[in-house]
Order: sequence, then C-alpha cells, then structure tokens
Amino acid sequence: MKKVIVTGAGGPAGINFILSLRLAPEEIFIVGTEANEHFIYLAPTDKKHLVPSAEEENYIDVLNEVIRKEKAEFLHAQTDTEVAVVSENRDKVEASVFLPSKKTVKICQDKLESAKIWTKKGVPVAKVMEIRAGKDIDKAFEEFGSPIWIRARHGAGGRGSTPAYNKETALSWINYWRARGMKWEFIAQEHLPGRNIGFHSLWKDGELVTSMARERIEYIYPHLAPSGVTGTPAVQKTIHDDNVNKIATEAVLAIDPNFNGIACVDLKENREGVPCATEINAARMFTTSFFFSYASKVLRKDYYANIPYLYVKLAFKESIPPEIPKYNILPENIYWIRHIDAPAKLVKDDKIVGEMYCWCK
Repeated sequence: MKKVIVTGAGGPAGINFILSLRLAPEEIFIVGTEANEHFIYLAPTDKKHLVPSAEEENYIDVLNEVIRKEKAEFLHAQTDTEVAVVSENRDKVEASVFLPSKKTVKICQDKLESAKIWTKKGVPVAKVMEIRAGKDIDKAFEEFGSPIWIRARHGAGGRGSTPAYNKETALSWINYWRARGMKWEFIAQEHLPGRNIGFHSLWKDGELVTSMARERIEYIYPHLAPSGVTGTPAVQKTIHDDNVNKIATEAVLAIDPNFNGIACVDLKENREGVPCATEINAARMFTTSFFFSYASKVLRKDYYANIPYLYVKLAFKESIPPEIPKYNILPENIYWIRHIDAPAKLVKDDKIVGEMYCWCK
C-alpha cells in the first residue's frame, strides 16, 4: 500500500486533494500534516500530525520525523509556503517528491517574473509593472487605463488584490496592508474584464499528461472582498476552449520546457476576449481538485480525470493509461456548486448527477 504525506491537510485545498485520493481504485494510506491546531481536526486522513509553520526553522526536521515515524514514501506539499520550503529543501526531505525544478517553482510564485517571461516569449498576458512609488501608479493608469488591478507580487488566494479606479485608491490600498505589517511587494496589472478560467494540468518531463479547464462563475462570500474575488469559487463549470488549452500550455512551457508535476494556470480574458495568463500555481492543486475527480467517477466511471491520483501514480513511477486524452478530459458544462457547510452538487443539464459527502476515516 502506498503511504503518502499531504501537508496543509486541514485546509480546503488539502481536503479536496485527499478526498480525490480516496476515490482512487487502490487504497492509499494518507498521513496529514497541518500547522493550524484547529484545522488539523478537519483533515480526512488515516493519521494526523501537528507541525510548525513552514516559516519555522525546524519545519523540515519535523516533517522528516513524521516521514520516519509513518514510513511514508512520498510527500505532497499543498500550500504555496510549504511548496516553496519543500522545493528549496527537497534534497533534505526523507521522502520522494514530484516537483518542477527549484527555479521553476520560484518563478511561478513570482507573478511579476512570470509575466516578464510570458511577455518576452509571446504568451498572451496582462500588462504588468512593479509598484515602488506613486509615480509607478501614475504610469500604470497612463499605460493600462482605468481601472487597474493592484495585487501582491507573491501569494495565493487573491492576496492583496483589488481594482483601483484612481491613484488615491491604489495608494490607500497598499498603505493599508503595510500599516498592518505586511511586507508584501505590490504590482499593478491591466484590468481583464472577461471570463476567469482555471486550467488544471499534469506534466512529465515537459510532456502534457492530461488537463481540464473550468470557468469560475461565482465566488464564496464575494461581498467580503473589494474585488468580489475571494480565492475560491462557489459556482464553476467545465469548458472546452482550444484557445485556452493552447495558451495555458504555452504558458507552462515558456517557463519550463521540462516541467514536471502539477501546473494549475490562472487565465482571464482581456477586452478582446483573449485568455491571458496571470499566474501558475506550480506543484500544488487548485482548491477544488475534487470537482474533476468526482466527476470522473460519476460521469466517466473511471479515474482518468482524477488528476491528484494520476500525479501520485507518476510520483511512484507508475505508468498512466495511454488512452487518457491530453485535453478536455471531462465533458463541458458540468457545474460544481458549493458553499460553506453545504455538500457540493455536481450538475449537468440542469440535473443533479452527484452529491459530495465526506469520506472521512
């Protein structure tokens, strides 16, 4: 039996990843680690371990203690911070990992650097610039028009993001976060008004294994964020779009032609309807990975769209069925509708075709 460690196991993304593995056609022993003393109780794992924050000096040492105790063979880091630390210390981790290169992880976690590479290589991308002073905001409005998008250069979940319609709003927003002690660097981006799209993909040595795209339609508690974007969608649907597939693929390969593991690409359409890459979540799954895994079981009657499980198989150096398509692994217009404390519904053709319940042990 495979023994896998999943970090951030009590957070939404970790839980969805774990539930995907619960749908695998084989039993996998899952060990969860969590830095939050309360959220650890939410982890649907066989074993649970409270660990320090990834910023703590002893984080890797404690992970290795867990690995040795549980005799775990493979480690999946699910949060951005943990991905960064595990990636940099991969040679010290006493379990195997399946990651892009250290350089690739660093680039993907830097929205400004990613955008520069995409611009240079002709991948459609939102115009972007770093904000160091008020004159940079003036220049952003001059070049991008109004509104502009202000966001933190690093971080997940829409960190520090808001639309700004004038310089005063942009400066006040940045100063607000700095007054709270956040040492974030900020960037200004061209505002992209079109569809908000996520492209889930799995790679092996620069070859695309499989992928699926979805459109985010509504967010959980949108009124709590100035942008209306709160990091995870309440309503989303699968889409088939050749242009999205092409641009997302180009975005990954532009950064690393030998990409390995998970690449979840965020795209948003510009005023002309062109999907523009905005960031790549490297080495970790989008929050709602269970959407595709469950749809695969219900609609395909197989595991071919269970990207977390395929990823684990590759990590264990197992083969993937050759008939799995590289794109559009699921039918289009499947809806995943969810909210806090409400079991998610899988909807197709206006009918509920599946409901999510917890397979916790």
